[in-house]
Amino acid sequence: MFKRTVLSVLFVTILVAALALSFAVPGTEAQDATPAPTETPIVAEIGSGGTHISFWNGLTGSDGVTLNEMLARFAEENPDVSVTVEMIIWNTLYQKLQTAFVANDPPDVILLHASEIPMFGSFGVLRDLGDQYTSGGGWLPDDDISATTMDGMIWDGVIYGIPLDNHGRGLWINTDMFEAAGLSTDPADAPTTYEGWVELFQKLTLDANGNNALSPDFDPENVVQWGYTVGEWPNVNFIAGLYQEGGSFLSEDGTEVLVNSEAGIAALQKTVDLIYEYHVSPPAAGFDTWQGFGAGTVAVLPTGTWFLNQANLFTDINSRAWPNWQFGSQPAAWFGAHTFMIPAATEGEKLDAVLKMIQWVSENQIDWAASGQVPARLSAQAQLDPESYSSNILLGENFGAYGVQDPKSTVTQEMLAYLDAELSAALNGLKSPEDALNDAAERMQEALDRG
Repeated sequence: MFKRTVLSVLFVTILVAALALSFAVPGTEAQDATPAPTETPIVAEIGSGGTHISFWNGLTGSDGVTLNEMLARFAEENPDVSVTVEMIIWNTLYQKLQTAFVANDPPDVILLHASEIPMFGSFGVLRDLGDQYTSGGGWLPDDDISATTMDGMIWDGVIYGIPLDNHGRGLWINTDMFEAAGLSTDPADAPTTYEGWVELFQKLTLDANGNNALSPDFDPENVVQWGYTVGEWPNVNFIAGLYQEGGSFLSEDGTEVLVNSEAGIAALQKTVDLIYEYHVSPPAAGFDTWQGFGAGTVAVLPTGTWFLNQANLFTDINSRAWPNWQFGSQPAAWFGAHTFMIPAATEGEKLDAVLKMIQWVSENQIDWAASGQVPARLSAQAQLDPESYSSNILLGENFGAYGVQDPKSTVTQEMLAYLDAELSAALNGLKSPEDALNDAAERMQEALDRG
């Protein structure tokens, strides 16, 4: 009993310290939320069954609506189960989970990113889900998940996740603006060099007198139409640029931060130059990229699969998805996986209900495509209708061809938070790219050494 108590106290101490370090830094994740999400959790009560489960996720945007619609169908088909869904913006969700795990009162099931598996898995607070895969005697075929996605479910040899999707970055373009500038809207005609992309953005950037950014009469102080924007989620834009330049986030053995390499500095410098040299993007601070696109003042919006439903709400804007930009010598686009995880404390009837819910959602992943995300299961991807799900198919194929993910580490979120702060400094003209990345790397390395 004494040994058990000591171990419990030690675990809580480690968990509090580690999570405090992970979350006591600026936020980094906003990909599933509208540009200004509420910090108040969005709560939905689904079903009225006697076995009640609690479910926390960070889907505060339109994709959360899609998932709740799916869960309503699940409850209809499984009237013995009811679900309380709390949709909480990502950074607040992590903080709330910290408190819940320390208090031994977590929700019954959570949806996080695969990149959080190393951290929570290392804390010992997640259930081993290997028994849900066919390799462990379960229902989910291992070969119905891509090798890259499957790798993200595993930490220290244990499968802790069941993936819902592959979500990631690409572009949305205003097709009317392209046509007005005499540009092709065919994704096959997208540039493959930095110079080509700069020229495209210049042709799409207009001042109040109608001059584009290539004109000698262009007035950069009075831009009314931006060719591009750098403000949405700089972290993942930088990760793509870093790999496009031939760089890497971490050394091969995972012990050294490499974001301030020559490749990293080149990647960030190219993005900064779009603002201050070529004048085709506003600075990151104070510019709402989504609303700019919806207001018809942005021609090319770097965003993600989750933008599909928002794009459909902008009924005055004719738009379509495009592949991610390529500023370096090789293509790259960031992607991740929303992943179901089950706290180790979930057991009994609640565990049975959670597993039933996850299996139902997984087997109906084709419906999840309505959120804009790419279903994780290969069989669901193969069933997507090209007319209805053109953006899912286009961006999903790119993730498979040249997708890159967050680094796999127990301190990934802490490192990304430090990086995010320094990228913001560079993108707002407060630091040079080299100084910003050197400062980021120093703090990130300290976190990595502790981890």
